[in-house]
Amino acid sequence: MLKGNAIIGQSGGPTSVINSSLAGVVDACKDCSDITGILGMRWGIEGFLAGNVIDLAAESQKTIRALRRTPSSALGSSRHKVKEPDLPVILQRLREFDIRTLFMVGGNDTMDTINRVSAYAAGEGYELCGVGIPKTVDNDLYGTDHTPGYPSAARYVALSVLEAGVLARDMQKVDQFVIYQSIGRDAGWLSAAAALAKREEADAPHLIYMPERIFDRDKYLADAKAAFGKYGYVSIVCGEGIKYADGTPVSASHTRDKFANIEYGAMGGTSAAVQLHKMLSDAFGWRGEFQVTESLPMSAIDRAEKLDLEEAYLCGQAAVKLAAEGRSGVMVTLVRQSNDPYRCATGTAALSDVAVRAKPMPDEFINAAGNFPSPAFLDYLRPLVSELPKFAKLKYKPARKKN
Repeated sequence: MLKGNAIIGQSGGPTSVINSSLAGVVDACKDCSDITGILGMRWGIEGFLAGNVIDLAAESQKTIRALRRTPSSALGSSRHKVKEPDLPVILQRLREFDIRTLFMVGGNDTMDTINRVSAYAAGEGYELCGVGIPKTVDNDLYGTDHTPGYPSAARYVALSVLEAGVLARDMQKVDQFVIYQSIGRDAGWLSAAAALAKREEADAPHLIYMPERIFDRDKYLADAKAAFGKYGYVSIVCGEGIKYADGTPVSASHTRDKFANIEYGAMGGTSAAVQLHKMLSDAFGWRGEFQVTESLPMSAIDRAEKLDLEEAYLCGQAAVKLAAEGRSGVMVTLVRQSNDPYRCATGTAALSDVAVRAKPMPDEFINAAGNFPSPAFLDYLRPLVSELPKFAKLKYKPARKKN
């Protein structure tokens, strides 16, 4: 292992368990004699460029332990895209703080940042070990069975749709439909997770639209009308990034972030849920509701999965172990070994591969109609999400009239 300080940064959107990975890194670094100090980037790579670095060794063990049950990004985050002029400044900061090991927790763009910084440092003759730690509620990170943060966010979505579905069922004489929008720019892993709420055919959700499939307005209206005819109401889930055949977002969003990704939660458009709501109201005259949760599934520690918290911590520790072995240019991955009982180990994927790829839902995880996940997807997801609650349902036995 390279002797010197280690630094860790968090980037992109948070998750309920990202701080558990941070705690895993800090705890593991304390056992490495070659790591002389453990530092943190305040506000991600953007803060690092400004020299905003904190001493994590100054934090108490009680605080580090509490991070394992603390939501959001404790170090602060950013969505800064590293440009060529940034690289000499980053190298200067690495030298200033005697940093020889770089850890970052994030998704594709974060892995690209580590990869570029590591490559630049090597080209300048500066020895640096760079290791990525996976994170994204979208679950679209290449090379890993699932990402820390996804199981907890999946539970959030499933619980929300389950509870909203009970409400919609009982209020169907007032509201004829309900639409829940999940985050997920290009992948439907989170919107598909709503299917866990369904135990019987009539249960919500009835329709799920994922970005992996082209959205067809006429088919959507026909699907909704058929579900309404069967159940008296219709529960719909959509991913924020669903698109028409020509690539136009259903949300009509136009704003883009620094990585040229459409900002579905930003000004410049409405949302897919609002558009779907308008289509049903215009076509059938129905009254309905919609829920757009945006960042809430990213920070709901009250709905965090125990398994997810443990695996996030494990990934942080595994990253330090890789650095101790001299493994650079890799991201920690989760490798599923069995489903029943569920067993998972850690592995690695090259940063150069992760940085340029995304992982959409495979075809076998989506039904033929393109409006609901398949049983194969539920087999994949169930081991990651604990049992959802069961609510009471009246028999609705008709009362007898007085003779």
